[in-house]
Amino acid sequence: MAQAASVYPPLEERPTKETICLFDVDGTLTPARGDASPQMLQLLSVLRHKCAIGFVGGSDLVKQQEQLGTPQIPVTSLFDFCFSENGLTAFRLGQPLASQSFIGWLGDDKYKQLVNFCLRYISEIECPVKRGTFVEFRNGMINVSPIGRNCSLRERNDFEAYDKAHQIREKFVAALKEKFSDFDLTFSIGGQISFDVFPTGWDKTHCLQHIKGEKEISGVDYKTIHFFGDKTSRGGNDYEIYEDERTVGHSVRNPEDTMKELREMFDL
Repeated sequence: MAQAASVYPPLEERPTKETICLFDVDGTLTPARGDASPQMLQLLSVLRHKCAIGFVGGSDLVKQQEQLGTPQIPVTSLFDFCFSENGLTAFRLGQPLASQSFIGWLGDDKYKQLVNFCLRYISEIECPVKRGTFVEFRNGMINVSPIGRNCSLRERNDFEAYDKAHQIREKFVAALKEKFSDFDLTFSIGGQISFDVFPTGWDKTHCLQHIKGEKEISGVDYKTIHFFGDKTSRGGNDYEIYEDERTVGHSVRNPEDTMKELREMFDL
């Protein structure tokens, strides 16, 4: 079982205090929309005694609590830094940091145009099944799913295969880019069934400002920022932070691959 936050050395007393490991969630720490294994949580706990750790994901904190936390342990106590919605909702050592709002940035009029277009487009998509929650509103973005986020695990897997054959999400994103080219939005495909829409610059690199800002809080200057993700190709939601000059990018295939790389890198 992962240990409580209080048992870890302060950030400035970790053996490799100028290094931090940041992780994508789906496909990197957990199976897509699945839970982290006990082995993964234990490995992260051991790693945390050596250096700082954090996650950065597109989902909201509620979903990340389901995937990474337990009923008894909040996810914000299992990582030094927790970045939900690409870091627009952020926690440091269990305490919230300043957040930003997508709707406040875009405005209701433009937001309605965007959502109305998405719903009309989805109504004309041909795919094996459609369920519910096609547009999910989050604090820092919207998540758009042609099949609907309420689909079952089997339907999720079936849609992923169908999407690979028919490029449903890729074509959808291309249509949005053409229609809303003046909105300064980024469209990022991730996971199995959906894509995120957020202001340009609000991708996962957004969280790096908090990492770099740690020097002003504790004096720790993170000179090495390892990032692990599975959607690291152009258009994937890990691409920008994976390619960012401030990070050392590691492309992984699944959680098992992540654990293998961590054991080799840190002699765990």
